[in-house]
Amino acid sequence: MSPSIPPRPIGPRRRTAGFTLIELLLVLAIVGVLASMAIPAVDAAIDRAKVARAIGDIRAVQTDIAGLDSLPVSLATISRAGLLDPWGRPYVYLRLAGASRAVIGQARKDRFLVPLNSDYDLYSVGRDGNSRPPITASPSRDDVLRANNGGFIGRASRY
Repeated sequence: MSPSIPPRPIGPRRRTAGFTLIELLLVLAIVGVLASMAIPAVDAAIDRAKVARAIGDIRAVQTDIAGLDSLPVSLATISRAGLLDPWGRPYVYLRLAGASRAVIGQARKDRFLVPLNSDYDLYSVGRDGNSRPPITASPSRDDVLRANNGGFIGRASRY
């Protein structure tokens, strides 16, 4: 007698374990939407953290300068010449007290073109790496600076 083959069931096929292509595409679409919403939020949080670090650095340098008898000619005097901002660029220090007109012309200025400080300027050129003396110029809006002789330290756009 020949071996008998079991009869094939009639009706819907029995589903095997696994995911269909449609289900996988749907999951990928959901993950993509969530990632596109999360990336800008993470980028903004990183930028806020970098600005906070730059503010802290400027406060620390300001404290070091306040401990001296006279204003230093450069940041090298207080051993801060190699200090880099969070974007990898050196901080800009400009001594204004007793400076020539040419140096005072380079000072950071408000919207009325009045210098922000009378003693010294200390700032980071910000994320874009560009800056202009008036803080209302668009390349200067992201700079982190010291103003009002240390009374304000923050982003130029908030001054």
